[in-house]
Amino acid sequence: MRILVIEDELKTAEYLHQGLTESGYVVDRAITGADGLHLARQHVYDLVILDVNLPELDGWGVLERLRQSSNARVMMLTARGRLADKIRGLDLGADDYLVKPFEFPELLARVRTLMRRSEHIPVPQVLKVADLELDQGRHRAFRGDQRIDLTTKEFALLHLLMRHTGEVLSRTQIISLVWDMNFDCDTNVVEVSIRRLRAKIDDPFDNKLIHTLRGVGYVLETRE
Repeated sequence: MRILVIEDELKTAEYLHQGLTESGYVVDRAITGADGLHLARQHVYDLVILDVNLPELDGWGVLERLRQSSNARVMMLTARGRLADKIRGLDLGADDYLVKPFEFPELLARVRTLMRRSEHIPVPQVLKVADLELDQGRHRAFRGDQRIDLTTKEFALLHLLMRHTGEVLSRTQIISLVWDMNFDCDTNVVEVSIRRLRAKIDDPFDNKLIHTLRGVGYVLETRE
């Protein structure tokens, strides 16, 4: 399980990073709202722990923008204990609200509860990465204004990669999730399908989205 901590107080951030890491979670950190939002858009997180009082872009702004493209669970951290602030956070899409100072065991219990809930989050009908858009309901794909015709397997492969934006998927994972679990492991079906998918969604465009990590797998993400 991967968690993003967006917290500008160094001691609090280190406290959370150490405690969550020791509890078995993979933890990334950001100290500004803008940096946190960038990470949240580049990687797939199960939970975002978000401080309200952040430099540049505050927690409210991060949460509002995050909810436009992500269904990740969000826990707000703040020194403000007023009911109006809690209601504002929940109205903007936060899943939990914890007032500082707090004891780590309480935070960990809340994290585990949110993680259990996240297992049942539905995938958004329309997935977006940069100018690439995938509409599951209508079975359509676009890059910008250009519609892209995909076969059933190409659509399933692109859907998998977009659901896991920023996450490297191995060849074995792709075979098991897109094709039959008992598929011949010596086949090059993944390589061929990735090549065909690239020809449609990457080759005609300057901004390449599907990347190969040799010996590891494939990842769909925006790179500078």
